[in-house]
Amino acid sequence: MVTMEGMRRDLARREVLDRIFVLTGLVVMLACLMILAVLFIDLVRDGWERFSWDFFTHFASRHAERAGILAAWVGTTLIMAVTAICAVPIGVAAAIYLEEYAPKNWMTAIIEINVTNLAGVPSIIFGLLALGLFVYQFDLGQSIAAAGLTLALLILPIVIVATREAIRAVPKAIREAAYGLGATRWEVTKDHVLPYSTGGILTGMILGLSRAIGETAPIITIGALSFIAFLPESPFKSEFPFISFDWLNDPFTAMPIQMFNWISRPDQAFQANAAAAGAILLGMTLIMNGVAIWIRYRFRKKINW
Repeated sequence: MVTMEGMRRDLARREVLDRIFVLTGLVVMLACLMILAVLFIDLVRDGWERFSWDFFTHFASRHAERAGILAAWVGTTLIMAVTAICAVPIGVAAAIYLEEYAPKNWMTAIIEINVTNLAGVPSIIFGLLALGLFVYQFDLGQSIAAAGLTLALLILPIVIVATREAIRAVPKAIREAAYGLGATRWEVTKDHVLPYSTGGILTGMILGLSRAIGETAPIITIGALSFIAFLPESPFKSEFPFISFDWLNDPFTAMPIQMFNWISRPDQAFQANAAAAGAILLGMTLIMNGVAIWIRYRFRKKINW
């Protein structure tokens, strides 16, 4: 028989374990932040002399002091646009179907397991798949479209999993109340589930894009160029219909590729360029993650269950 004294000792032991766990988590988090801060500061210090307007507006060059990242950041921006346009609608729609519409049977379970496993597949595998599918089978070549679709495949499982978790967090009582008032399944999803889960969905989308922006292996596999002295065609035209999609077929480079090219050169002067590009890329990733945290905070403030 458990005595009152024994219950108090057990409760005190659990409280001590809880404090130890909190302290351990805090130490690990601070250690990770410190490592990230040291890495970022080291990159900024090594590449400080390259931070200038010319670095953003010049193409790559054989001379380190004249080299810039114009083609790299423009290529990265266009690739991210294709990735977001392809991955986000498909990922959100798939998550809504799996969570709200799909029957709970063995087929759905297999699909869910495979989607979760795909989120952990190494990125080089997606690159090899895209090389055979997009570059050769669909004849897209080594283009921005092929790169964007490759990274869309890479982050699609992340978007699906994050969206499903956000939808699953909406209490069932809200759905049952809406059904009780005569709403259809789509009306429940559109008017209640999606608005309440928007913060989590947007956070998952941004975190997926944050991973894609720094990926190197897949776009190297499909043939990204390391030296480009021109920009893709502009998406906007002065004459009707004012929008052009020719840029999708243009060759490209990206920030990680440009860094890889500079790091592999024997001239030490290019190391400063690589450090500056790395700091900019890391800063872009941190900003995207910060936006995700801000969006989640804003939407959570609006929710009153």
